Amino acid sequence: MRDIIRVGMDTSKTVFQLHGVDVSEQPVLRKRLRRRQVLDFFAGLPPAQVGLEACGASHYWARELRKLGHEVALIPPQYVKPYVQRSKSDAADAEAICEAMSRPKLAKSFVAVKSPEQQAAQMLAKLRTQFLGRRTQLSNSIRGFAAEFGLVAPKGLFQINRLVDQIRADETLPEMARDMFETLVRDYTRVDEEIAELNAKLRKLHRADELSQRLAGIPGIGPVGATLLAIKVCDAQAFKSGRDFSAWLGLTPKNHSTAGKNRLGVITRAGDEMLRATLVAGASAVLLQVRRGRMKTLWPWLDKLCAHKPHKLAAVALANKLARIAWKLMVSGETYHPRSPKEQPVLA
Repeated sequence: MRDIIRVGMDTSKTVFQLHGVDVSEQPVLRKRLRRRQVLDFFAGLPPAQVGLEACGASHYWARELRKLGHEVALIPPQYVKPYVQRSKSDAADAEAICEAMSRPKLAKSFVAVKSPEQQAAQMLAKLRTQFLGRRTQLSNSIRGFAAEFGLVAPKGLFQINRLVDQIRADETLPEMARDMFETLVRDYTRVDEEIAELNAKLRKLHRADELSQRLAGIPGIGPVGATLLAIKVCDAQAFKSGRDFSAWLGLTPKNHSTAGKNRLGVITRAGDEMLRATLVAGASAVLLQVRRGRMKTLWPWLDKLCAHKPHKLAAVALANKLARIAWKLMVSGETYHPRSPKEQPVLA
C-alpha cells in the first residue's frame, strides 16, 4: 500500500467506512471496519490527515486519533454534501469527506475539537434546556386539564401552585381526575427540583470561569448566556470578525443577491439554536426595559429601530450587536465598559 496522506472516515454506531488517497490524490484505501477495529487500524497507520463529519461522537474519535499521532479535521456535514457524487452510500460519504477536507477554503470552517470537560459542560446546558421544556409541558397539561373542569389561573409558572390548591379544594372533581392531577403535580415538582439543582451547577460553573464573568457584564447577557458562550465557543480566534461570529450563530440575513442587486432576506438561523435563542431572549428583555423607561440605551441606532420596526426584528438586531461585542471580549480579553452618549462616534 502506497503512503496515505489523507483519510476520510464515515462514522456510525458500529460500521466505519474509510477512503484514503496518496500524494497524487489517487485512491489507495477503501476499507470497512467494525467499531472495535478502528483504533487498532489507525495505530498501525503512519501519521496522516483524518477527516470526519462533525457530530456528537466525532469529538471522542478526534481525541483518540490525535493520541495516535494523526491530524484530525471535523467538517460540518453541510460542507461535505456537495462532494457526494450521485447516489449516497457509506463509501461515497467517506470519499466526499476525503475530498472536502482537501479544499483550502473549507479549512476555516473546520470545527474545533472539544475536550471531555467542555462536552460535560455542554451536557449540563442541554439537560437544563430539556428539563425547562418538560416543566413547561407539565404546567400546560395541568392548566389544560384543569380548564376542562372550569378551573383556571393567571399566566406564569408561579401561579401553578395556586391552581393546584384550587384543584385539591374542589370537592366536585371525580376521584380519577384527582389521581391524575396528583400524578402530574408529582412529576412537575420533581422536574422543578431538578431544574433548581441544574441552575445551581450552572451558577457554580459561571463563577469559576473568568471569561463567563466578563461576558456577563454585557447588557442582555446574564450568567446563563455568558456560560453558554464560554462553553460552546471553543476558539473565538477562529472567526476573523464579529460579523463572522454573528453569521455563525445565524443572526445575519440570507443573501439572495444577483445581477448587481442586493437582496437580503430573513436571518439564516444557522449555528447553535440554544445559544442564538438565549441571545435573542436577552436582547428582548433589554428592549422591554428600554420601552418601559427603566433603562437608557447607549446605541442611538437602536432607539430609531425600535420606533419604526417590530419588537422581534429589533431584538434580533440587538442580539447581533451583543454577539459582536461578546466576540470582541473573547478575543481581546477585555472587560465591557459602556460608552456614554457623548463618546459615541459621529458619522459624517
